[in-house]
Amino acid sequence: MTAADTSSSPARLRLAGDLASSLAGLHRTVRRRVRSRLHVEPLAGAQGELLRLVVEQPGISVTAAARELHLAGNSVSTQVQHLMKLEYLDRETSPTDRRGAVLRATEAGRARLERWADERAELFDRQLGKLSPRDVAALEAALPALRALTEAIANDVEA
Repeated sequence: MTAADTSSSPARLRLAGDLASSLAGLHRTVRRRVRSRLHVEPLAGAQGELLRLVVEQPGISVTAAARELHLAGNSVSTQVQHLMKLEYLDRETSPTDRRGAVLRATEAGRARLERWADERAELFDRQLGKLSPRDVAALEAALPALRALTEAIANDVEA
């Protein structure tokens, strides 16, 4: 990347703001629609992220989960307690370090995430069916760029 690539132009700053605002608005709207259709108690963002992480990495420790989510350990412990009360997570003694604990999603926790994902996919499918073929093609063409942007943001050294 050259120095010219890293300097912001007014047009790129506008695009950055519009993109961030549009994606945040989409995320909020989808979350509200799915929540209203599922009739479940909302999970805080950190709780949902933690539950997804534990489903993806069964047996992860609280410390490793905090590191992965970029949260303080005590914050993750609080989220674990809440998810345990909802019976979405189990906390077990670590088989490798008896002083530590590992996390596992319960069947109810996995089912909650699956129901959410299914409802979200159905919502997107319904709405994509209402768009013009041109708009659907534009969204499909934008996916690689959105994935690259996601990866770049995840690896941002200034964060």
